[in-house]
Amino acid sequence: MAAELGRIDEQLRLSFEGEAWHGPAVLQVLEGVGADAACAHPIRGAHSIGELVLHLGGTYGLVLRRLQGDGRQLTEAEDWPAAVSMTAAGWREAVRRLHALNDELRRAVREFPAERLDAPLVAGVAYTAYTQFIGTTQHNLYHAGQVALLRRALGL
Repeated sequence: MAAELGRIDEQLRLSFEGEAWHGPAVLQVLEGVGADAACAHPIRGAHSIGELVLHLGGTYGLVLRRLQGDGRQLTEAEDWPAAVSMTAAGWREAVRRLHALNDELRRAVREFPAERLDAPLVAGVAYTAYTQFIGTTQHNLYHAGQVALLRRALGL
């Protein structure tokens, strides 16, 4: 079962940093995106790239706090923080923070007791630890695809 933790860690890395079998990962689709593009809404009704990055960070935060025994759901502001206007420094910080959250979750996965993978992380949350860890990789790739579409709409 400990080998499974290594495989989950690797999937978290691949879906975030790159070399995933499906195509570009989160950091790859964010390459070359500046603050103005991150805040743009080229597709009416769709989230911006910046909003997607902040949302990914909120979801990492959710799983990390569940690892600490906190079963609270995300508030709307935590789940979808506003990225209406972002400076270049603010955009770089948002991406840096997302990278740090990925590193933190990967470290937590590597240290997680393998025998608890099939149990909920916290009482009252139906999802198992495994589902939340591997679900984070799925969530990364889902939103990486959205970012790729937004890049195309922006002509990047």
